[in-house]
Amino acid sequence: MTQTLTLRRPDDWHLHLRDGAMLEAVLPESARDFARAIIMPNLVPPVVTSADAIAYRDRILAALPDGADFTPLMTLYLTESTDPADVVAAHASGLISAVKLYPAGATTNSASGVRDFDKVRGVLDAMAEAGIPLCFHGEVTRDEIDIFDREAVFIEEVLDPIRQRTPGLRVVMEHITTADACAYVKESDGSLGATITTHHLMINRNHILVGGIKPHYYCLPVAKRESHREALVELATSGFEHVFLGTDSAPHTQATKESDCGCAGVFSSSVTMPCLAQVFDDAGALDKLEAFTSLNGPAFYRMAPNEATMTLIKGTPLQIPAPLTTDDGPVVVFDPARPVHWHVKR
Repeated sequence: MTQTLTLRRPDDWHLHLRDGAMLEAVLPESARDFARAIIMPNLVPPVVTSADAIAYRDRILAALPDGADFTPLMTLYLTESTDPADVVAAHASGLISAVKLYPAGATTNSASGVRDFDKVRGVLDAMAEAGIPLCFHGEVTRDEIDIFDREAVFIEEVLDPIRQRTPGLRVVMEHITTADACAYVKESDGSLGATITTHHLMINRNHILVGGIKPHYYCLPVAKRESHREALVELATSGFEHVFLGTDSAPHTQATKESDCGCAGVFSSSVTMPCLAQVFDDAGALDKLEAFTSLNGPAFYRMAPNEATMTLIKGTPLQIPAPLTTDDGPVVVFDPARPVHWHVKR
């Protein structure tokens, strides 16, 4: 029996588009389904100034397919030498929608990130006063901290102290992966939001490690135990207003994913909406999907939701697309490792 679901067109509040040939190949996959996306600034070199953001936005717009309706929401990469005045001016002009903080060494292209949080206190104070959201990659990076514990330790040692010290700072905990993060977001006030990825709602660490290493499921933060995945699904499908979709879709070529030091990142833009419809359907919460994908994010970022709509259809099993062809090499599309029966109506 065919089933349909119509919702406002979704947004992606955490997206990697890369640059050059990779940008040109992956951008149409996001622009097809999403109206807006928060664009990550961790290029090489990173997007650290207003001039950098203008130049990168122009490259994105130039790469859009003809007729595409997609707005890149730019961010700046926070460093210990970031100028608070530049950040405030960029936000006031509408150039940027947020600032991204990477702890140095936490993930792909994060070497320029923050090591001493006291050195960015002036920027954070200015952002709090101006109402500029701070997007956090929420992991500590000390060698002695187990990789599966880094998010929980980050909340205790870094995030909570910063929020206590900087009242009014609007923070997005990006790509949360633990029950600890779910509990922290639910107990916090409206100045704190969180994004959840497509893949963290669908896989746990067994998918990466059982039966041989599966590099295309490897991401940072790494997927955790099944109990944590279940907590993420419960939060996402609850309708809780301060949690929303951020795919963290992060393309790498097949060769770099399958190397002896495989890159962290899952490319999910092509299949996100069918996968999410399946997750919410399985949870008996299809009526909450629009809030997660299309309403909560705009509300947190103080934007209007999209007027256009998308229709999803339940039917035959979804066929995972073949690897995406790019001039840099093929990019493998996320396989949810379970049957998905939803499709975006084209």
